[in-house]
Amino acid sequence: MLECMANLLQSMVGSSTLVRYAHMELAEPSIAQAFADCARDGATDVVAFPYMLSPGKHSTRDIPRMVAEVAREFPHVEYRVTAAFGMHEKLAEIVAERAGVPLVSPIDGGVARCWNPTGAVGACGDACVCSPASAVSRTERSAARS
Repeated sequence: MLECMANLLQSMVGSSTLVRYAHMELAEPSIAQAFADCARDGATDVVAFPYMLSPGKHSTRDIPRMVAEVAREFPHVEYRVTAAFGMHEKLAEIVAERAGVPLVSPIDGGVARCWNPTGAVGACGDACVCSPASAVSRTERSAARS
């Protein structure tokens, strides 16, 4: 499935962006192999996206460490590791669609609102849409679309 998602994303972003997939463990290609392939294929900036629903040890510690280790072999390549999926209105739309439930109140993608019942910003970890870094990047993305 990960390979299928990579192919779908590649189709959506076009040929000017390299899309590769990797496994953290137990399967090939490894993170090190995929990073090296990107660098050999001409990438000068690698963005590693932990394809996980919520932030946890793998997405917040293990994957960033593994990417940093291989990145040392390619000092000319900039890199960053994003947060896991976390909270996003598109994920809620997919859940409703798969459940066959119509949306009565779609959420505008430019809205960064805390959905935690207590209002505790950051309760959903480093992928919280209301954390300062996420809120800024969502605002910048909205401004860039305008």
